[in-house]
Amino acid sequence: MSPFENRGLMLGIMAGTAGLSLVLVCYRKIRKPGAAVRIRGFQDIGNRINSVVLPNEAPNEQGAVMVLHGRQLQILEKLNGLLLSVDELKREVEFLKEAIPKLEELVRNELQGSGDVQRVSPSHRATRRRKAETAPSARETTSSEEAESEGGYLTAHTDSEGDSEEEKKWMKSPDAMVESEKDEDLLNFLQQVDNLHKGSEVDKKEGFRLLLENNDKYENCVDFLWRLARAYGDLFEMTTDAEEKRKYVTDGKIKAEKAIQLDAGSAESHQWFAIMCGYMSQFESVQNKIRNGYLFKEHLDKAIELKPQDPFLYYLNGRWCYSVAQLSWLEKKVAAALFGTPPTSTVEEALQNFLKAEEMHPGYSKCNYVYLAKCYKDLGQKSNALKCCDSALSILSVTNEDKEAQKDLEALLLTLKL
Repeated sequence: MSPFENRGLMLGIMAGTAGLSLVLVCYRKIRKPGAAVRIRGFQDIGNRINSVVLPNEAPNEQGAVMVLHGRQLQILEKLNGLLLSVDELKREVEFLKEAIPKLEELVRNELQGSGDVQRVSPSHRATRRRKAETAPSARETTSSEEAESEGGYLTAHTDSEGDSEEEKKWMKSPDAMVESEKDEDLLNFLQQVDNLHKGSEVDKKEGFRLLLENNDKYENCVDFLWRLARAYGDLFEMTTDAEEKRKYVTDGKIKAEKAIQLDAGSAESHQWFAIMCGYMSQFESVQNKIRNGYLFKEHLDKAIELKPQDPFLYYLNGRWCYSVAQLSWLEKKVAAALFGTPPTSTVEEALQNFLKAEEMHPGYSKCNYVYLAKCYKDLGQKSNALKCCDSALSILSVTNEDKEAQKDLEALLLTLKL
């Protein structure tokens, strides 16, 4: 065979191989995923090619063709293996695409679960801190196991507690961040109102105005409601018009009552509801006056139970005891007819409450000294009564209540010096 014919034969074989490769690629595109390329089909084609012998082909040329064909089959086998690997890789990629959206939730749940086991929640720690502040004796009797638990927490979470503010902000959910901002705004507002309450009459009126402006915004917030009731009490003390007083005390009582309905564990809500009942008795009949007296005592006792370290509550309790001790015969008969048994108390009980307020906060108020003097006078202890009068005189009259106490003090001194 001439070199030209030999070269033509080689080109024909290569063209046939290229055609087989094209068939393989087309088959790969239309076959179902995961199906393997059938090597035997290509091997049969190769065997048929091997069986074809050209008339003018020399034996050495046939050997060269067989070697070339064997290499082509090896290449086809490797291509088939590569395609199988690509199929497996595609399946794994699809699986990962489905799994990745669930991975974040799974990791979050795992971390949350481990955090619940190891760490006390912030709200629980805040509750424990409040209990520790209101009950020092309970803190002293903390068990060794609790102490070890607290120590373990601090040791185990030193790194997490040291997270930067930016990281902590990133870890918070958007809803939590919004709630946190709302809470911060409310706390700042309540602090502003408290500061105004401690100021002059102009400041108290400004605090009342701010509370009314935000009534719709915080109408279901307990800490807002009892402060609004307190502000009504401030306006009640400042005004001299009877109708305005009645309106302020009526509205204030409604706000305090709503606060109790929202949270029966709020000491301040019970306190200001009791005070509103006391104010209301100035405008009521004997029957309603006694009914308000029962309500006053019920909610005052609840406030003392919830906040036993407040001297103001013992001053109020002393006022109630002293008023009941001074009830007229008619008032006692009406109380017995309405409630079965009238409220009972004595001047001695009133004295003990006023003394407790003074013990908890020496020089607590001008009014407290005046009522101490009244109790000592009624009990025949003139010298102690005069001492309390001197203490009351040393305190300036600031509020309207102080001014009323000053009038009572001057009248009391006249009777004591007779």
